[in-house]
Amino acid sequence: MTVLVQRYLDEILAEHADNAEGVVADYIPELATVDPSSFGLSLEMTDGYVYESGDSAVEFSIQSISKPFTYALALDEVGQDAVDAKIGVEPSGEPFNEISVDDQTKKPKNAMINAGAIAAVSLVPGANPHERFSRLLDFYSVCAGRALDVDEDIYQSEKSAGSRNRAIAYMLQSFGVLDDDPDEVLDVYFRQCAIKVTSTDLACMASTLAGGGVNPRTGVRVASPAVVQRTLSVMMTCGMYDATGVWVTTVGMPAKSGVGGGIIAVLPSQLGIGVYSPPLGANGNSIRGVLACQSLSAQLGLHFLSVTRESRATIRATHDVADGVRIYELHGDLLFAGAEQALRIVEQDGDGVDVAILDLSRVDDINDVARRMLIGMREALNKVGKEGFLVDPDRRVIPADRANAAVYPTVEEAVAAARRP
Repeated sequence: MTVLVQRYLDEILAEHADNAEGVVADYIPELATVDPSSFGLSLEMTDGYVYESGDSAVEFSIQSISKPFTYALALDEVGQDAVDAKIGVEPSGEPFNEISVDDQTKKPKNAMINAGAIAAVSLVPGANPHERFSRLLDFYSVCAGRALDVDEDIYQSEKSAGSRNRAIAYMLQSFGVLDDDPDEVLDVYFRQCAIKVTSTDLACMASTLAGGGVNPRTGVRVASPAVVQRTLSVMMTCGMYDATGVWVTTVGMPAKSGVGGGIIAVLPSQLGIGVYSPPLGANGNSIRGVLACQSLSAQLGLHFLSVTRESRATIRATHDVADGVRIYELHGDLLFAGAEQALRIVEQDGDGVDVAILDLSRVDDINDVARRMLIGMREALNKVGKEGFLVDPDRRVIPADRANAAVYPTVEEAVAAARRP
């Protein structure tokens, strides 16, 4: 049944692939050389299962998507009080590279703009720039579940075009925000932005945050729940620059964009999303990336205000009632992540199960995407010579007009149907 989710991703990618709006970033010369047609979309569940579509294996520079991870590392290493003394948490209302600080505190307004990100780099412990960057790179790699590396051409290009960031760093030093040499801090910052990732790497990093700081593939805890909560809070209010309000209302997930064309989005306790498409809009966000995330949120019901009640354990119990016939008891509120998990378990049980019966009697509520996925289960099973039935006593979950679903009022009737030749 993973084909049902894969179909959603492929259709969303195809829907926006021909959009030719926006331009690739060129203020860093090396970024201007990327292929503007590249478009990758990855989604990773918090149990580590990955869906990919398009150019999901193409590497690109992480750029500003690095900011929440450096912020998280600083919080974890030196503590919230030390970080708050140097960096605020309010939206800036200014471009990401504005040479400014808060009028009263003289601190960067948040860690998602360049001034705050440079300050966050300076808070990461290290005896020298090499040690500081190694700590950052190791942290990013643990979040991504693989060893990451730097694009040296991008790094050199960042460094040669970094006059504005130098102005920000020396301004921060003048206000007492930077205690270390600005040029040494900037060298780490330039390298950080040049780390190579794919959209699938971003999905894993996002899923690590969605899982409260535990990498879903390795099971390694990379940050505490408190650090993740603070990081996601700032991402929600500041991560998409001046387009954050539109993002929160249309997508509704903590997110961060980068001028390399990437976007990371996090749905806590459920999944992480990584997107790559280089052409940017006026606010420095990937145009196709934003559209893809808007479609994902709308079609899969991923807005954070829609998913707060979903049970983490969708399948309450399973038991076999005959040779090759298995009942799966579902419960709670069933949304995209829960339906995906349940149908993937049915698929993984495939060799030992000829007939899957999903008992929906204890499902309290369901959204449209989960309903469509359950209805699509039978078609997917039929294609591999198997059968799927649903038990919905009052047709509260599956409407009576959905004739393509085999729905029975009781488990006993579904089992009887399964036993019929």
